[in-house]
Amino acid sequence: MHGVAPQAPTASAPPVADRLRITEIFLSLQGEALDAGWPTVFVRLTGCPLRCQYCDTAYAFHGGEWHTIDAILAEVAAHGVRHVCVTGGEPLAQKRCIGLLQRLCDAGYAVSLETSGALDIGQVDPRVSRVLDIKTPGSAEVHRNHWDNLPLLTPHDQVKFVICSREDYEWARGVVLEHALNARCTVWFSPSKQEVDPRALADWIVADRLPVRFQLQLHKLLWDDAPGR
Repeated sequence: MHGVAPQAPTASAPPVADRLRITEIFLSLQGEALDAGWPTVFVRLTGCPLRCQYCDTAYAFHGGEWHTIDAILAEVAAHGVRHVCVTGGEPLAQKRCIGLLQRLCDAGYAVSLETSGALDIGQVDPRVSRVLDIKTPGSAEVHRNHWDNLPLLTPHDQVKFVICSREDYEWARGVVLEHALNARCTVWFSPSKQEVDPRALADWIVADRLPVRFQLQLHKLLWDDAPGR
């Protein structure tokens, strides 16, 4: 009787707990917030539970490919820069994003996280600069703001308001003053492209002596919203 021939070993798939769905990883200049102008590797995670009316990354809502955290770190390292931005979509919609952020910090990178503010930021590594996007009424997602995030903010973090109208500006001004956000962290006001004249927003901030920083997104000025930039 002939014995059964042994089967060749097969490579085991990486554990699901070690994988994230990624839309893209690319090198560009950081276009906003405190790291603006630095060459930065962007790790864009797939998926977002929000549908802001001005979203410029809707291509990241679906699709993407699974990557292990080790593979992500290897690709980041291949670009040879210090700054890394984890973005989306909404990166915190994937729970394993917390582990990725920790691993990036452990590897010595200057790490920022761009998050919608709709999900709890309490588990994010404190070495990460959390850039919290508070949704204005004009975003069509103001009801998704997770207000319990505000007491968690530190001087290492940042808050961003995308202003879609004069009414948005007045609403955001009230939030800043009510919660003394400028005493907690850096606060940014940005005009929604084609909805608010940047010069008008700048004038409103100056007239009110509002303790916030005005910003235009460098990547939109340089590359006109081209994906992957």
